[in-house]
Amino acid sequence: MSPLPSTLPALVRTRLRAAARRRAPLGPEEAERRALLLRLLSLLLQYPDAELTAERPRLAAAAAALPPSPAAAEVAAFLDWFTGQEPDALERHYVETFDLRRKSSLYLTYYLHGDTRRRGMALLTLARRYRAAGWDVDGGELPDHLPVVLEFAALAGPRTGEAPLRQHRRGLELIHRALTDAGSAYRHLLAALLTLMPPATEADLRAVAELAAEGPPGEEVGLDPYGAGEFAPPGVFVPPDQAPPTLVPPTPVPPTAHRREDRR
Repeated sequence: MSPLPSTLPALVRTRLRAAARRRAPLGPEEAERRALLLRLLSLLLQYPDAELTAERPRLAAAAAALPPSPAAAEVAAFLDWFTGQEPDALERHYVETFDLRRKSSLYLTYYLHGDTRRRGMALLTLARRYRAAGWDVDGGELPDHLPVVLEFAALAGPRTGEAPLRQHRRGLELIHRALTDAGSAYRHLLAALLTLMPPATEADLRAVAELAAEGPPGEEVGLDPYGAGEFAPPGVFVPPDQAPPTLVPPTPVPPTAHRREDRR
């Protein structure tokens, strides 16, 4: 596509670029394949407890049935690693990667709002979006946990269901960069997800670089301080009083204990 003429007003150029990035509506079969891929990503990004690791052959078979695509290739690369690891090693790697390592938490609103009051309202808004679509989250995770967001995207479809993913695209980009820098095989799952989204703009890339350097906003709400300038995973976040009781974890626990207790 040739560059847009510089004589066009800036607003018109922006709208034209946005229109060019929109994808045509999906046909029924393509929408079904996309939903399957999103469900696979949701499952594979969950804590690898005994139930999930026992399903590795079926997950690999489902991934192998996907038509060739960049996303399918990334999922296959992850499963090559995932199916060859011992269960204990998978659990340790997951906790070290997502619970203990900076910049790769799976709680998306943290990257956009940090530990501020706005994050609590964002969680509430996301939960309301789920309920408006007829879906109640009762699995014990916060509504911004990436596997939860992916499951909603698979159930509600590209337009409504994937809106939260598009909103948090910069956070997803940052997670992918962090996983790539760490050499984690989970980078393949984030890469697969990013292939389903519109390409990052220059503004997105600048914002991601700034976020990586400075971290998200630092107003502390419901959390112990991390220390000045430190970009740490959010752990268990307690939203403001406006949030419904289902969004407030009963007792904050260390990340490792939280994962293992939830999966028993």
